[in-house]
Parts: sequence; structure tokens; C-alpha cells
Amino acid sequence: MDQSAKLVSLATSVPPHVLNQSDVASAASRGFAGLYDDFDRMARVFKSSGIRQRHAVRPIDWYLKPLGWPERTSAYLEGACQLFIDAATRALEAAELDAAEVDTIVTISSTGVATPSLEARVAGRMGFRPDVERVPVFGLGCAGGVSGFSIASRLACSRPGSIVLLVAVEVCTLAFRLDELTKANIVATALFGDGAAACVIRAYDGGAAAVELSGQHTWPDTLDIMGWRIDPQGFGVIFDRAIPPFAQQHIAPAIAGILARAGLVPEDVDRFACHPGGAKVIAALERALSLEQGSLDHERAVLADYGNMSSPTVLFVLDRILRAGLPSRTLLTAMGPGFTSSCLSLKTAA
Repeated sequence: MDQSAKLVSLATSVPPHVLNQSDVASAASRGFAGLYDDFDRMARVFKSSGIRQRHAVRPIDWYLKPLGWPERTSAYLEGACQLFIDAATRALEAAELDAAEVDTIVTISSTGVATPSLEARVAGRMGFRPDVERVPVFGLGCAGGVSGFSIASRLACSRPGSIVLLVAVEVCTLAFRLDELTKANIVATALFGDGAAACVIRAYDGGAAAVELSGQHTWPDTLDIMGWRIDPQGFGVIFDRAIPPFAQQHIAPAIAGILARAGLVPEDVDRFACHPGGAKVIAALERALSLEQGSLDHERAVLADYGNMSSPTVLFVLDRILRAGLPSRTLLTAMGPGFTSSCLSLKTAA
């Protein structure tokens, strides 16, 4: 009997406000251009980002107001809780399960501070049992969707048959800042969107997609490549311009090392499902992984429709791959603060 961790269902959710990229560029111009002479040169990223639209928990004009921690946190708690409920409910319905059947909840989120954490705040509305185990995880950033999947699968295997619910929810737009002009801030304003994805994971003798392996690689002395800076106004984004070339140079050996632990090589992978951090990152990953340019088509489509939502984004990519037909071996991979690469392999039944 194969009682490895299986992906039972996957669902996604986005908030109601649609931000067209041209509208965001215009709003950013209104907010920045009168304050900073160099804005027009930096604003080219809005056109080169590969993004058509994104979704946000607030309408675009809200972000142009003076905002501090209280306003941003209130928007995070309201928006993230609703996204959690929407995505989790859809994933449970797809698995034909009730929320009261969930034994463990793994919540991934790095774009707001919530204590009690999100799953506790929505427990009554969802109908979780009082004895459900809660595993909130903060700080994994864009790698959180893959790392969270790995954590959830190991928890499922520790108690075969139990129901593990993974929810990755991010409200990245709350990092939009008009009080400073930096390259990282402009890039964040051009890239970030809000969204959530939920998975039901269970170790049982059934299911079509089994977790075959997972692993991480963290490069030493790379803390300044990606992350948050804590400011009085809110989170300040840390994005190093060297991310695409770093990925192109270093990601392939890291992935090869993770696969080697299971006796595999990159050529054994039928489809790489990558976190689409940006258009340049996608192109760099194709070069690094020796893929034909344009082959990461689902990644580009998700980026165009939703932007970079941090942790759930790679699960949006996986959702599209599932709908198209999951190949024999799919390797999910994402890079995040640390600086870390996280991988997880899904294997379909022979």
C-alpha cells in the first residue's frame, strides 16, 4: 500500500479589486512623479514586467493615502482572513470534505502580522474543530508555497489518514509605499498582487499525485537579496537587482543537489513548475534549467493575470498544470528570502 502524502485537491482565490497595470502605472506616477525627478526612468518596469492585471484587497486610490501600521494591519487582517476562507472552502469542497474533518492546518503568510494567527481568526466561520492543530509559518516569503507544501506533506505522513489543510495567503499590495523612491519599491509596486491558494493533503492509499521528495538549499551570506525591512510606515521591501542573474547562475546546481538525494537528475523531471517572480526571473530560470525559451508558459500566464503574489503564486501555476494534465514528474520550485530555493516533486500514479 502506498501511503505517501497525496495532493487531494487544490483551489485558489483572489480579492475583488482588479488593478490594471496601466492604471497602477498612472497612479504611481501621480504619487511619485511630483516628488522624485528620476521616476520616469524607473517607471519603465511597469511595461516590462509582463503583467496585465493584478488583484488587491483595496481599491487603487486607497494605496495613495498616508498609511501606517494600523491601517495596513487592519487591511491585512480583513483581506487575508477572507482569502483564507475562500480558498480553504473551495479546496475542501473539491475534496468532498467538511472543515470539521480537518486535523491539521498549515498557514503560510509573510505579508502581515497576525496574533492570533489567521486560522484561529477564521476558525468559527470555517467550522474547524476545537482540537484542530494549528501550524502558522511566517518569513518564508515567495518560497512559502513550496516549503509549506513540504511541511504539510510531512505532517500528513506522521499521521497517515489524517486531513492536512495547507493555506498560503498573501496581501503583498500592502507593501506599496509612496514615502520613498527606491528601485526595489518601484519594482514592488509594479509586481505585487494579492491572493491565496489552499491544498488538502493526506497520506493514504489513493490519490493521483504523490509527494515524492522535497528539499531546500540556502546560500550563505545572502540575507540582503530579498526580505522585509521594518519601518514606521510598514514593511519596506528588499529586492536585489541581482536576483535574475543569481538564479541563472546558482539555481541549477541547487536543484540538482536536492534531486540527487532521491537518486534523480534534472533530466528525470517532466515539468518544472516555477514561482514566476517576474518576467526576467522566468527567462533566467529557463536558461538556468536548459529549457526552451517560452516553455514556462503557465508561469508567464499566471504572472500576467495575477502578478507576483509571493507564496501562493507557484500553486496557481500548479493549478493550471493540473487542469492541463499533470505529467509523470513535476518539480515545484521557488526562491525566497534566506536566500533559499525550495523544491517539491509530485509524481503521478504509473
